[in-house]
Amino acid sequence: MSFPAPASQAARAVSDIVEGTRAVHLWGPLGWQDIRKRYRRSILGPFWLTISMGMLVGALGLLYGALFKAELARFMPFLALGFIFWTFISNLISDSCRVFINAQGIIEQIDLPLSVHVCRMVWHSLIVLGHNLIIFVPIAIAFLIWPGWTGLLIVPGLVLLCLNGAWAGLLLGLVSARFRDVPLVVDSVIRIAFFVTPIIWMPDYLPSRFRLHDWNPFYHFLEVVRAPLLGEAPSLVSWLAVLGISCLGWVGTLLMYSRFRRRIAYWV
Repeated sequence: MSFPAPASQAARAVSDIVEGTRAVHLWGPLGWQDIRKRYRRSILGPFWLTISMGMLVGALGLLYGALFKAELARFMPFLALGFIFWTFISNLISDSCRVFINAQGIIEQIDLPLSVHVCRMVWHSLIVLGHNLIIFVPIAIAFLIWPGWTGLLIVPGLVLLCLNGAWAGLLLGLVSARFRDVPLVVDSVIRIAFFVTPIIWMPDYLPSRFRLHDWNPFYHFLEVVRAPLLGEAPSLVSWLAVLGISCLGWVGTLLMYSRFRRRIAYWV
C-alpha cells in the first residue's frame, strides 16, 4: 500500500522546480550550447532543419492538396503550421523521456536542481521552433494571410505548451530513467498520433459523424497555437482541454516528483 509523500518532500520538490526555473543563467546558455554543438562547423547551422522542413511542406502541400482537391490557399498554411508546431510538440515529448538520461554526467557530478535540465530542454525546443517559424513567413505573404490582433493568442498558447512540456519532462524523464523501454514506447505512440491528428489532413474532410479528432488531445494543443496565426480564435473546447490537461498533468507530476525525485540520480 502506497502513501502520499511527506510534506517536506513535496516542499523540496516544489523548491527544486522554482529554483530551476529561476536559474536562467544556467539553462539559457546550455540551451544555446546544445544548438551550437549539434550544428558545429555547419555553414547554415539549424537552418538546415528549416530548409528540409520547408521542402517537405512544399512537396506534401502540392501532393495532398491535389489528392484532397483542397484549396491551396487554405491547405498550405494549415499544413505548414501543423508541421511546425507538431515538430515542436513531438520534440518536447521525445526529449522529455531522455532529459535526465542525457544529463547523467551533470547530475552525478554537480548538485543542481533537476528542473534545470527540463528548462534547458524546453528552451532548446523553443529555439528550434523560432527557426522553423520562418517557413510560414513566405507562405503567409504568398497567400495574403494576416492574423491581426487574433495572432496575439499564440502567446498564451505557447505558454501552455511550454508548461505542459515542463511537466512532461519531469514526469517522463523520471519514469524513463527508471524504465528504459518508456522512450521507445513513447516514440511509437508519437508516430501513430501524427497520422490521426489533423496535420496533413483537415478536419473538414471528415464526415460530421466521424469527428474522433475532437477527442485527440494533440489536436487541441495544435489548435491553440495554429489557429491564431491563421487569423482564427481557437475554440473554447480547445482552451478548456489544454487547461484541463495542464492542471491534471502538473498535479500528477508533483505527486510523482515529490516521491521519487531523490532516486533519479541513482537511476540515470
